[in-house]
Amino acid sequence: MAETRKAPAPASSVPEGARRLPVTSRRRILADRFARWLVVAGGMAIIASVLGILVFILIEVWPVLAGGKVLPAGAFPAAGKAVAVLSDEHRSHVATLGEDGRVRVLRAGSGEVVLDRPILEGQGGAGAGPRIARGLVPPGTSLLAGATDDGRVVLVPVAWRVSFEEQTRVVTPSIGEPLVFEVGAPGAAVRSFGAAFDPDRNVALVAAQTSDGELVVLRRGEERNEFTGETAAVSDAHRTRVVGAVTTLLVDHAQENIYGGTSDGRVLWWSLDDSGEPVNGWESRAGASAITAMSLLIGDRSVVVGEADGALSVWFQVRQGDVGWNLIRARDFPRRAGAVRLLAPSGRDKGFLAWDDSGGLGLFHSTSGRTIWTGDAGAGKALALTFAPKADGALLGSADRIASFEIRNPHPEVSFSTLFSKVWYEGHEKPEFVWQSTGGTDDFEPKLSLVPLLAGTLKGTFYSLFLAIPLGVLSAMYASQFMHERLRRWVKPSVEIMAALPSVVLGFIAGLWLAPRLEQVLPALALMVVVLPLSVLGTGFAWHALPGRIRDALPSGIEALVFSLTLGAAIAACLAMSRPIEALVFGGSAQTWLFDAMGLRYDQRNAIVVGLAMGFAVVPIIFAIAEDAFSNVPRNLTSGSLALGATRWQTVTRVVLPIASPGIFAAVIVGFGRAVGETMIVLMATGNTPILDWSPFNGFRTLSANIAVEIPEAPQGSSLYRTLFLAALLLFVLTFVANTAAELIRQRLRKRYSSL
Repeated sequence: MAETRKAPAPASSVPEGARRLPVTSRRRILADRFARWLVVAGGMAIIASVLGILVFILIEVWPVLAGGKVLPAGAFPAAGKAVAVLSDEHRSHVATLGEDGRVRVLRAGSGEVVLDRPILEGQGGAGAGPRIARGLVPPGTSLLAGATDDGRVVLVPVAWRVSFEEQTRVVTPSIGEPLVFEVGAPGAAVRSFGAAFDPDRNVALVAAQTSDGELVVLRRGEERNEFTGETAAVSDAHRTRVVGAVTTLLVDHAQENIYGGTSDGRVLWWSLDDSGEPVNGWESRAGASAITAMSLLIGDRSVVVGEADGALSVWFQVRQGDVGWNLIRARDFPRRAGAVRLLAPSGRDKGFLAWDDSGGLGLFHSTSGRTIWTGDAGAGKALALTFAPKADGALLGSADRIASFEIRNPHPEVSFSTLFSKVWYEGHEKPEFVWQSTGGTDDFEPKLSLVPLLAGTLKGTFYSLFLAIPLGVLSAMYASQFMHERLRRWVKPSVEIMAALPSVVLGFIAGLWLAPRLEQVLPALALMVVVLPLSVLGTGFAWHALPGRIRDALPSGIEALVFSLTLGAAIAACLAMSRPIEALVFGGSAQTWLFDAMGLRYDQRNAIVVGLAMGFAVVPIIFAIAEDAFSNVPRNLTSGSLALGATRWQTVTRVVLPIASPGIFAAVIVGFGRAVGETMIVLMATGNTPILDWSPFNGFRTLSANIAVEIPEAPQGSSLYRTLFLAALLLFVLTFVANTAAELIRQRLRKRYSSL
């Protein structure tokens, strides 16, 4: 019989008796891959979102960091030598005062003459009137002012009526009746002059120095009696002798001050009484060279002074103690290449243009101290310079043409110095850090220093963490290492639920309930700082002094109740002693004593209130993370330490605490981030005043609260709007740097104690 053989077993067959490995189903593999990619996609989406927010903030902030530009926009014939020019707000027409004594309105771009009339026609038997020796445009007005070579000053109003015809804007210019002032004797030349017109009172004032050295002040117009409604003509004339040749004169819009510059470098200042008479003369030396140009900035508080040696400075009135008001040289700009001949202030901000003999034109801003742009005007010898009413353009008049410039300068008041350095603001006694974004008038000087807000953020964070870190970390240590398990099951969830309380509720309670009550028991609060720690220590010593059999007979966790009762009794005792201590030690009022003895003002909503309220919000976060860090320490380490004879306290402080330190540090940093970004508590529980003071008894304003307060009122794209985004970027960078540094330290601590 033939032998039959078995077919060989397949290579994939499992040997008999071997254990068969489980085969993962394709469905599970796909589910695992999907979960993995979902987690990766979620993480990448979070990173992309954070980067997107950062990019968006940078896009909004970038225009603030960019500089301004002055671009030539062409030139057109001037139809005569113009000594003063102005334009309408749309820059479609230009009015000029010619040296020949004629006012012309030209169409911008082409130079076509729209209106032409002599300013003194029919006076003194002369047809076209005398020649104009010098001219100017009083800041903030639509007036052309000129001084004739026969001793007269003429003010000519120019009006622009805007209408629309078939959706096309039409500007119709008109020239009003000239207002003539006889300054000196017939034939006496006017050396320098300044003028102002108040449309509310319909009063014009001219100040001029004649060739014989007299300062002549003439006032003319109408005054209305507010009680009877009657109007009466006003005409005043005053003459004052001035030493030296006055090269330039200014009159402020309110007709309360006259400023002048002399050929020997002195700055002069007179106050005017109700009749326009100069009183309280004052002078100061600007330099050794002659003052060649002066101009008042918007608001009439700052005076720009240009000198023959190219020096350019800003002066304004400052109160100096009991001495009174002085005119102070507040800031200087880079020296120009030639004598500063022409100055033109902006009608929208504290900016101004300056032209010098070298043909250079510069755009500057007083508050920020910025030289925004400098370049060659390219217009030859200039005779007149003016800013467009919307500050978006400028005109430079020369002997035979008018050069036009386009100005792009959206954020001149923002610079590194205004944001982070002390700035000397108008009327302030010294340079200061100030945040005040808005004012009551259009000539307001924005004060955008972020230093008080940054200091307020750190102040609120410090006082809240001063309370939250000890309470959060020590309570986590006690709950994890000393508290009975049954009690911890109740305490830990209860503390973590505290984190769910809305911050707006905490701020509401702190501002409306806690703040007024804290003001009434301020001595008790100071007493608690000493009494509560002593009561805890005393209770602890008394507890450990009890015999062991008594402590063992008591229920587990009863010590927490004992300490709670002790703290409650200590708080009640401090509150009961508040009024007697206030009467005995502080003379009946702790707030008055603080101000009289220490110079500290007590505001009802202050850093103490915020520290208590925000500390209450931060404690649960620090407690939860720190408690997990303590609980995650391996039990074999604590058991080994206890087995070697160490006490529970020694084990916690020398074994558990070092190993848990990375987690504790992370808890502190998370609490720091929570305190830095808190908005509603500091918004409702502080006075929300942006002051730079570390006293716990007054309020403050944080970066986040400032954004919440200001952003609804900030016009989109304005300097304030973009500065608020810069504040958000500062918050972003602050938290990013803090978290990065914390992670590096945490990793270092983990590496150091990983071998334990």
